[in-house]
Amino acid sequence: MLAGVDLDAFAAVHRDTWVRLEELTASAPTSGAAADELVDLYQEVATHLSIVRSQTPDPTLVPYLSGLLARARLRLAGTRGTSSRSFAEFFTRRFPAALYLTRRWWMTTMLVSYALTGLAIWWLLAHPAVEQTMFDPVQVDQLVNSDFENYYSESAHHEFAAQVWTNNAWVSAKAIAMGVFGLPVIFVLAQNMLNLAVIGSLMISHDRSELFWGLILPHGLLELTAVFVACGVGLRLFWAWVRPTAQSRLQALAREGRAAIGIAAGLVVVLLISGVIEGFVTPSGLPTWARVGIGVVAEIAFLAYVYLVGRRAAAQGWTGDLDESLLEAEVATAD
Repeated sequence: MLAGVDLDAFAAVHRDTWVRLEELTASAPTSGAAADELVDLYQEVATHLSIVRSQTPDPTLVPYLSGLLARARLRLAGTRGTSSRSFAEFFTRRFPAALYLTRRWWMTTMLVSYALTGLAIWWLLAHPAVEQTMFDPVQVDQLVNSDFENYYSESAHHEFAAQVWTNNAWVSAKAIAMGVFGLPVIFVLAQNMLNLAVIGSLMISHDRSELFWGLILPHGLLELTAVFVACGVGLRLFWAWVRPTAQSRLQALAREGRAAIGIAAGLVVVLLISGVIEGFVTPSGLPTWARVGIGVVAEIAFLAYVYLVGRRAAAQGWTGDLDESLLEAEVATAD
């Protein structure tokens, strides 16, 4: 019995849905509406499979639904990218849900990194002799009086924005990809925050703190947050195979890996925004308060996106895993 209902009756109720999914998987959808229907039916039938497998693992119905979903997955692989709904679904559900569900990892990474960077700046300021072991006076003078400021305006705005965007996207993707090994992510974090601490301490100790914060904060808040997200997700990926929960190490790593790929793709857009700010706002003639204000607004918008849109999407069951429905079915069966 299935929750008090005969299995034959359950199949009869949902047979039309399964037949319709068979029709849609027989050939490529010819319209956006058909592609959207394919997505909806795929998720609905995945739920049916979860129910059947967890409560009444029928030897005939389970293979039928599994095969149907496998064929639908192959069809989705070729249609989801062209569906406008899929694009909207990614940025309104999957990506923000993944950010929200991983928030403890990247928020912890961000807060610890900022705390250690602040501590490093304080220590360097308290030990000015260390500066002399790293740079000669000519290098310091050139950095604090010209190089740091000129860095943001030595290239055309659009070229500079594209350059920092591609570089930061590469750093973030690398941090996620190397996350499975753990230590490389720590190295990326340490390298970035140590550079920030050294430059910050030099600028502050030479009375250039206003210039330093005025050029770092407009783009740096969002840019560094994206890097922290990438590093936090990378560390979570590492932890997935070190300490898996209800799944095997391979299953846990695969699930977190798929979600990590989605986060990496979403961060490309986040870093595009920070790149535009760095290329056009940071070196602009706007007052310092206006430039910093733009950076603060961008950071607040991102956090609101995570904690409002992401929390709502997570509450609806979205996880960022591209195959979350089928994985839930596997977990339910294992239980």
